Amino acid sequence: MALNGRLAVIGIGSPIMTDDSIGLRISENIQKMNMEDVDCFQEAVGGLELLPLLRGYSYAVIVDAIQTWNYDPGTILIFDVADFENTVHDVPSHDINVATAIKIGREMDPDSMPLQIKLVAMEIKDMATMSEELTPEVAERQESAERAVLHVLSEFRKDRDQISSD
Repeated sequence: MALNGRLAVIGIGSPIMTDDSIGLRISENIQKMNMEDVDCFQEAVGGLELLPLLRGYSYAVIVDAIQTWNYDPGTILIFDVADFENTVHDVPSHDINVATAIKIGREMDPDSMPLQIKLVAMEIKDMATMSEELTPEVAERQESAERAVLHVLSEFRKDRDQISSD
């Protein structure tokens, strides 16, 4: 399968678990911008279930909540998949994290996996409370996280344009 030259924004999380919905909300707002080379997805999935969403795209941004307790809620972090190499493990399929799923995808069907995948994550405060509302700390940083995704998309476009001019 050839890559399609397009960019994917995949927001993941739970729409009913307070701050865990931040990735979904960001992807939805990016989608409303109607960028012609970007496809957006909002999914309550993870692990291997991400592979069909990534398949065929040249570049992908995964947007998600993260809770490390190392940063203030609302802190925006941008990771490359390589940043998670130490989290790749042989585990049962229902316990597979994003990095392990991507590694499996690249091993099984390398020609269909994106050239680059970045993760834009926001440190959150609450993912345990059932609510459709974000905590104030996370809500006030949502636009900044959207700008971070737009920045990553811009960098992907530069890379894509460089590759096509070579």
